[in-house]
Amino acid sequence: MTEQGECIGCSVPRRGALERLTGACRFSGDFRLENPLTLRAARSPHPHARILGVDTTEASRLPGVVRIFTARDIPGKNLTGIINKDRPLLVADKVRFIGDPVALVAAETEEAAEKGAAAVRVAYEVLPAVYDPAAALADGAPAIHEKGNLLFRRRVVRGDAAGGFSSCAAVVEETYRTSFLEHCYLEPDAGAGWVDTDGTLVILASTQNPHYDHAEVVALLGLDAGRVRIIQAPTGGGFGSKLDLNMQGFIGLALHHLQRPVRCVYSREETFAATSKRHALVMEMKTGAGKDGKLKAMKCRILCDTGAYGSYGIAVASRAAVHAAGPYEIEHVDTEALCVYTNNPVAGAMRGFGTPQIAFAHESQMDLLAEKLGMDPLEIRRRNALRVGSVTATGQKLAASVGIGECLDAVEQSYRKARSSRCNKDVSPFTRRGVGIGAMWYGIGNTGAQNPSTAQIEMDLDGGVTLYTGCADIGQGSTTVLGQIAAGTLGLAPDDIRMMVGDTKLTTNAGATSASRQTYISGNAVRDAAAKLADVLLTEAVDVMKLPKNSLVVNGGFVMHKDDPGRRIPFSKLAGRAKRKGIPLRWQGYFDPVTTPLDPDTGRGEPYATYAYACHVAEVTVDVTTGEVTVDRVVAAHDVGRAIHPEGVVGQICGGVAMGMGFALMEEFTPGVTASMKDYHIPTANDMPEVVPIIVESAEPTGPFGAKGVGEPALIPTAPAILNAISDALGKRITHLPANLERVLEAASLESRCETENDK
Repeated sequence: MTEQGECIGCSVPRRGALERLTGACRFSGDFRLENPLTLRAARSPHPHARILGVDTTEASRLPGVVRIFTARDIPGKNLTGIINKDRPLLVADKVRFIGDPVALVAAETEEAAEKGAAAVRVAYEVLPAVYDPAAALADGAPAIHEKGNLLFRRRVVRGDAAGGFSSCAAVVEETYRTSFLEHCYLEPDAGAGWVDTDGTLVILASTQNPHYDHAEVVALLGLDAGRVRIIQAPTGGGFGSKLDLNMQGFIGLALHHLQRPVRCVYSREETFAATSKRHALVMEMKTGAGKDGKLKAMKCRILCDTGAYGSYGIAVASRAAVHAAGPYEIEHVDTEALCVYTNNPVAGAMRGFGTPQIAFAHESQMDLLAEKLGMDPLEIRRRNALRVGSVTATGQKLAASVGIGECLDAVEQSYRKARSSRCNKDVSPFTRRGVGIGAMWYGIGNTGAQNPSTAQIEMDLDGGVTLYTGCADIGQGSTTVLGQIAAGTLGLAPDDIRMMVGDTKLTTNAGATSASRQTYISGNAVRDAAAKLADVLLTEAVDVMKLPKNSLVVNGGFVMHKDDPGRRIPFSKLAGRAKRKGIPLRWQGYFDPVTTPLDPDTGRGEPYATYAYACHVAEVTVDVTTGEVTVDRVVAAHDVGRAIHPEGVVGQICGGVAMGMGFALMEEFTPGVTASMKDYHIPTANDMPEVVPIIVESAEPTGPFGAKGVGEPALIPTAPAILNAISDALGKRITHLPANLERVLEAASLESRCETENDK
């Protein structure tokens, strides 16, 4: 047997923290090569146009321009996309959004590359464009792709929703809208590349999924897999956008043709123009409950604007449909999600994959029902919360680790105190105070699809251990957590584990850093590998020590008797013994959560092996003269299964609250208008409320040491809680995010008119 190391549940020093604090860490844009070429894309100024011709003559003659690439220079398959291949690296026939790349300039300097890109002449036939998903589905709408404008449809049906509403004491119906959002990671997309001595094309990239990048570049160039190597550079944030292939394909194309070092660093403006956004959703939701507050029926129609290309649109629409019922048991459900192409910018993965949007809708509905029934908002949630044995809208029976009830319990005292102490008269005649609650659930990993991870662990003859994982750490701390899991399984200190991370030559595929999957899925793969190595050590120790295996543990670099630590043997001696016998000291771990595909007609199935749960309480102050909303306090309870690194969990919660505030109050990307940070508002340190994180641990039996995940769940309940608090303050509900100054003032004006009419 193995003994759990003391490092599990401890906030050990984060790997890489010192380098980042001192500025020693080199991100991909900082990487220096000898005499590299600079790459810059020439992009379409039109949202929808046919390409009649590309003239590079003038651009090619400019000083410093080395070569200009177009689609005809791509030797392999000129289509990319992690779910459906519909996006060309360089467009050959028709551009579909402003920013679509048509040509790629390689030049000796940044200035020459920029001038070269500006000098590329493209003849276009401008085509009618469509920007609204409903309009894109209408008869006669411009066809953005040959197969039509509907990319994907997901239905989730349980029971008989129409019949369920007939027995409801209260029914609420509302339409909710959310906007496109920009990811706003600190580090714009960047990468560098060179040709290794053996001819391998090496690409150093800011990425969330190096093995996906590798597969895409190999396909684009038509090369053998061994000819391309992707190394994940230290990455300054991603939030989903760096799952898509961005500059990696450009670097690979230039390396293949020119055999010279190259670099490609997006400006902030190029990031805004060319990279993916959070999907804008329109959600029509109808929810009904009995007199006792028990939910009976829910019907929802979701329109998901995926923009010009699919990216992660299928995953977003599917997850939104699955999560539309919220963390509640509802007997009758009818949900339809349509993912639609438009000529807007590409919408892709962004922290939460559609769940933040749908949580805004279902949590607003819960408050509306509570108001209509004269119930307390916390109590109506508690009466309907999922629990062990509950059946979800997809027909999945939840067997364990259902912590939403515990999260509701954890925030109750703060919620009650805030509700009882708020008094608008105590603030000023022009301010209103409100308290709101928001809950959520989130399936860990991909939806109803395989999403395995692998990892390797190796011991040298001195007893040293190296962990190899393809998991991309983009700031969430996965390298630290996976090291802790390996150390905990082998009874070592985290510092005893050497790490090799995110290099397609040295590590195998761990899947994407997305869907809050790495702690649970890659963590299990790491534990599997480490457990196999531990078993080798224990088996060898049985022979040497002449003791039964169940009496032995691994701890501190030794196998020892669990009741008599003095009887022990070092790992190094056991490793040498195994080596002489030909027993491997390098082992691979594997884990793929048990899921079932969703039925295409009903959505029935088991889309996730486990779920995270959370509840936030927000306290706000609203200035009715300016529309300004101040978030004063957020209490955030999260069921993470088991907190492997508690400080990391707290950091994720605080960061999630910050991002959720932006989603709720200020962030809005307007296609054709928003060009850079000067046009886009995100929260600053001055906007941050007091955040009270509460870690709830409802252990997941299939998780590594009971862990699930928290990266995306940390964001999801914040906006619903804030919007419910604003509604509590004003007595009017805002149904279109963000709740910016104009929308708050409009709601405040409605409140004032209602008060005047009541006075009359």
